[in-house]
Amino acid sequence: MEEKQWFEKANFWEEYAPIMFDEQKWAEAAEVAKAVVKIAKLQKGARILDAGCGTGRIAVELAALGFDVTGVDLIQSELDAAKDSAEAEGVNLFLIRDDLRTFSTETHKIPKFDLAVNLYTSFGYCKTEDEDEKILRSIFDSVKEGGYFLLENISREVAIRFFTKGEEFRRAGKIVRTEFSAVDSWQGLRSRWILEDEQTGKITDHEFVQRLYSAVELKKTLQKIGWKTVKIYGGFDERAYNEEMKTMLLVCQK
Repeated sequence: MEEKQWFEKANFWEEYAPIMFDEQKWAEAAEVAKAVVKIAKLQKGARILDAGCGTGRIAVELAALGFDVTGVDLIQSELDAAKDSAEAEGVNLFLIRDDLRTFSTETHKIPKFDLAVNLYTSFGYCKTEDEDEKILRSIFDSVKEGGYFLLENISREVAIRFFTKGEEFRRAGKIVRTEFSAVDSWQGLRSRWILEDEQTGKITDHEFVQRLYSAVELKKTLQKIGWKTVKIYGGFDERAYNEEMKTMLLVCQK
């Protein structure tokens, strides 16, 4: 059996999710959800796929706005956290444990979606570009004609603009040290996260590489897959993707 990739391992997310999804990210979720709805011109009751929903940060907020939200993720502990968050907020989420490389609405016997989202730098971690493209094709096949896909991710340009060699901070009872470096002429970004438990002194050390695409590279791939229009923005406020961008947001319509 092939060894699991790091993002397929539950123990990684149990250790690192509280660090990566901090209070600020949760606080931003409501405004991000509202922006998503505006960009995709959604009507109440529309069906939304949160592809790589994690702990439900965005999915819960979209459900609270009156949408029919399905979250898909590979890690059961993340889905359990999303379920708890939804129950705490009094909203319904339909949660599916599946691999986005092979996810299919037909397999799960569910209708296609009005909108799919993949947000907060959840793309580019597979071993190969072909696997990355499988995710994009799976999402394309899950959206109905005329529907939208919003992909928000760190691009090569964003990584360079906001590059830092690392930092140290405290969060969730841990001393966190990060180290970052470019890989293969900026084809990837290596990230090392070292956690030290403030009570026990236990050290957890994990390193991974995220594949970096330029916005134009991803646009061409998405057009090749079949999206009729692909627009590039520098933020959820639909600002231009230029030297003032905050992130990379690709807005696709089928």
